[in-house]
Amino acid sequence: MKILYVLVFSLVLVSPSSQSVAWMYMAKQPSLRALRDRDVCSQLKGLTDGQLQLCRRQVEAMESVKRGAEMAIEECQHQFYNRRWNCSTLDGVQVFGKLIMQGTRESAFVHAMASAGVAFAVTRACTRSELEKCGCDRKVRGISPEGFQWSGCSDNLSYGIAFSQSFVDNPERSRGVFSSRALMNLHNNEAGRRAILSNMKVECKCHGVSGSCEVRTCWKVMPPFRKVGNVLKEKFEGATEVQQQKVATRKLLVPKSAHFKPYTMQDLIYLSPSPDFCHQDPRNGVPGTTGRRCNRTSPATDGCELMCCGRGFHTAETEVVERCSCTFRWCCSVKCKQCRNIVQVHTCR
Repeated sequence: MKILYVLVFSLVLVSPSSQSVAWMYMAKQPSLRALRDRDVCSQLKGLTDGQLQLCRRQVEAMESVKRGAEMAIEECQHQFYNRRWNCSTLDGVQVFGKLIMQGTRESAFVHAMASAGVAFAVTRACTRSELEKCGCDRKVRGISPEGFQWSGCSDNLSYGIAFSQSFVDNPERSRGVFSSRALMNLHNNEAGRRAILSNMKVECKCHGVSGSCEVRTCWKVMPPFRKVGNVLKEKFEGATEVQQQKVATRKLLVPKSAHFKPYTMQDLIYLSPSPDFCHQDPRNGVPGTTGRRCNRTSPATDGCELMCCGRGFHTAETEVVERCSCTFRWCCSVKCKQCRNIVQVHTCR
């Protein structure tokens, strides 16, 4: 359902903590199966009290939460590998640093990706019967309007979304009061989950003599997580800058400019302009671009002019070993030679 603005209750404003995605530190912790203590949850860093309680009620799901955090970080780094901000992580609970969490569009993407990661990983665990409290989505049954039979094991995305809402949204909701940044985070969390929901696919199998497809059974599956990342990257590029506005007894996040299009629940929103990410800022977790590889001939974001922020770049030659002259041998192997080439590598000053 499309809406123009995010509506919120009239509550006292507080500044939300930058720890709203501190739980993602789980991605850097060892497998929960390696933790021998009876209270596994107490050993996990970055959890709020509410998340800790949920962990103790559903400890079996925490391995999926950890995997969801890993997936979100991996996908973020894939989507931004050729940008000044490349989704690099830091040691410590503040996985992305302070500045990234200050209401920028990068923060919007991180929240959406993290929320989607948890929903995706928990749903997949349900489908694989790895969790006691969920399984396949048995609500999808009967004959579809297209004439096929709903059957098989449909992905139980409703369970994954509900778990993500309970766990990922908890840092914002547990305060009982909402600042503009908390509202922004909640909106982007939901946008991440909807990126999965709106891209669900139908897979089918034919039944009949010689594959005649007299009967077709189908089930619903989630899109590949790369597809979710691609969708959210597009939303990042078109994110809407918003500001808080009070209308009657309600507080809204509305587009900052009348020229901006109204946003929907599928869109990303942000409050603050992003820094240029050119220079190192250890305090806020910005590594800068010094030493980053760049493409000397590219006019895009990976080009040396943009990546190096006009500081120039160094050029060095290095030897690259690659497979080449590959031949297929019956049966059944591929044999390749190793070719050594000298290539130029450009890095920002």
